[in-house]
Amino acid sequence: MNEHSVTALLDAARNIMEKAGLCFLITAGESGAINARLMQPFGPEEELVLWFGASAASRKVQELARDGRATVVYQLPAEAAYVTLLGRATVERDVAQRQRYWRESFTAFWPAGPAHEDYVVLRFVAERVELMHIDQGIAPEPFGLRPAVLVKEAGTWRLAPGYP
Repeated sequence: MNEHSVTALLDAARNIMEKAGLCFLITAGESGAINARLMQPFGPEEELVLWFGASAASRKVQELARDGRATVVYQLPAEAAYVTLLGRATVERDVAQRQRYWRESFTAFWPAGPAHEDYVVLRFVAERVELMHIDQGIAPEPFGLRPAVLVKEAGTWRLAPGYP
């Protein structure tokens, strides 16, 4: 596949993410447990950066402080499409970032607003993208048995090594 194909795959991934709206944020817990929670991210921004509002006291924040690896999954069942993003997440406590990534609906959880010490934001940066979109023909051979895979190397998205 050529560079245009990489761009088309990234565009398809962004489209799935924007349409889905909600995703699962998956982190590594203690004793080998894997924990998933439904989230409403901000983004995707350029380079597939996502932001999430979270409680500083939450399990996910504690897990990410211990191990920054994370997986984010979006799904569009009606279109037989999904995107899985693998990457790293950091806990950001900067007040300007917390104000930037704030929804009025968060007031139910943090009545004092984005400057409250319990409100933090998580910054997720994708390093690998796996996607399939059957309706758009993004289902590499053998049909539907494995996704299209992109990896970020030296700041550039490329097809995964060994991928046709």
